[in-house]
Amino acid sequence: MKMKSKFALSGLAAGIALAAFASTAQAQEQWTMTTTWPDNLDLIEIDRHWAELVNKLAGDELQIEFRAGGTLMPGTEVFDATETGSIEAAGDWPGYWAGRSSAFSPLAATPSLFNGLDYLNWIQQWGGFELYQEVYGQYNMVYLPYGITNNESGFMGRTPIESLADLDGKRLRLSGRDQGRVLERLGGSQVTLSGGEIYQAVERGVVDGAEFSTPGVDYNAGFAEVVEYWATPGWHQSASVFGVMINKDAWDALSEETQEKLKIAADATLAWSLAWSERESTEGTVKFQEAGVEISTYGDEDMARIQEVANEVIVEGACEDPMHAKVYHSMVSYLQHYANWRDVSVPYNMSRSFDNLPSLEEIEACM
Repeated sequence: MKMKSKFALSGLAAGIALAAFASTAQAQEQWTMTTTWPDNLDLIEIDRHWAELVNKLAGDELQIEFRAGGTLMPGTEVFDATETGSIEAAGDWPGYWAGRSSAFSPLAATPSLFNGLDYLNWIQQWGGFELYQEVYGQYNMVYLPYGITNNESGFMGRTPIESLADLDGKRLRLSGRDQGRVLERLGGSQVTLSGGEIYQAVERGVVDGAEFSTPGVDYNAGFAEVVEYWATPGWHQSASVFGVMINKDAWDALSEETQEKLKIAADATLAWSLAWSERESTEGTVKFQEAGVEISTYGDEDMARIQEVANEVIVEGACEDPMHAKVYHSMVSYLQHYANWRDVSVPYNMSRSFDNLPSLEEIEACM
């Protein structure tokens, strides 16, 4: 009788353990994630890389079902969907939300200021990461920057732009709040189009030229079929940042260990994305040249004028919004601080050596 009781107790214990294991397995979080990018734009690869890496690193605790942009909702709706918790996460480019707060603009790209390595330095060591949390946190979100691309291609079209004088009167597709302001002061006119509309707009002459992304992305979007001229460098976006918006409630439901795995995946994707993009940009440039596209570069005087106007726009924009000022103050402070090492390490430094920066004092006065 005692032996039967012993076996009964052992069976009960095993049953409890099995139930506990099943409960743990069922406790795995399931997230839905989408992005602003459709499947036919290469930038989606950055979002996909992070989601796949998370599923490998945190698969026992979290599985992300990744959906291409436009398959769940229009890309313009992913911000609201993440904020309200309709979906747990969405990949984005922060500049798309500048209408809500102008502080999103420098979190996405800067006109003639940061390059890709500056963003990497600033995000990871000079306080940038915390500012993403502060800005997105106002909208019930956590933000993990996980993508960096270096300077964009520049304007492409069917009429040549070889100098700033050639911008005068031109209607040019351009994204970004500060970028548009710089263009307008240089004589051009900003036209806002989604990425999927650019090809036909150039082909039909709706715009005189357009920018979208890096050479690899632009080539794979088919631009070599409709453009004849390409003006470099892409001063309007000297680098760009992408990342994932995460609903704060969904984030808080994760363990600290799982949260850390998501951050590790974001850091790893940051490094991967920059190298991936530079390889794509190189191959894209070669393909544009092989397609017969004529490439021109602005002269030194034009580049100095672009920097001067960009600095003015940055300061003026900062004085319209204290949070915008706070972000740019941090960025310019980083550049000034980093200059102590950067300027004595030329030509092996990882950033530009500036002769002319936006006025830190004027930005500070607007905070």
